[in-house]
Amino acid sequence: MPATKDYYQTVVNNLKDHGVSIDSLVPLVVESQKDHVPDLDAARARDAIEHVLHKTEAQDAIMTGLALDELANAGQLPEPLQTRVSEDQGTYGIDEQLVMSILGIYGTISWTNFGFLDRTKPGIIGQLNDSQKEGGRVNTFIDDLAAAIVAAAEARIAHD
Repeated sequence: MPATKDYYQTVVNNLKDHGVSIDSLVPLVVESQKDHVPDLDAARARDAIEHVLHKTEAQDAIMTGLALDELANAGQLPEPLQTRVSEDQGTYGIDEQLVMSILGIYGTISWTNFGFLDRTKPGIIGQLNDSQKEGGRVNTFIDDLAAAIVAAAEARIAHD
């Protein structure tokens, strides 16, 4: 069986096209871990994020979620899915289900981290969420994907 291709650069480029850079995620990791890892610097946080983004499970979830956001932005999903995704309806939980594949890489600590980030929506996570609420592009998946990347990076640091 051939080795799985690493889509790291594709994922990084796709995230950037949706307003999420690694640099926008680094401060969230550092800030959330400062009480647990006081000497955590940006370089180590970046390394943890990059490690997460090299994982096949993360790459697949990110590419899938971004594709669904794009299709919803273009009005190309069938109804009633188009409305549910484009409005990020409260009972639509597939965006959270999709990120479980990222969170599962580093275990239950990443789930707890994600729950906190999803509730508080710091930094770029909140900006993406607010942009959609203000009538901007559909970000139903990207805000949760960004939170999951941060949560998984935090868990990776905790495991170290």
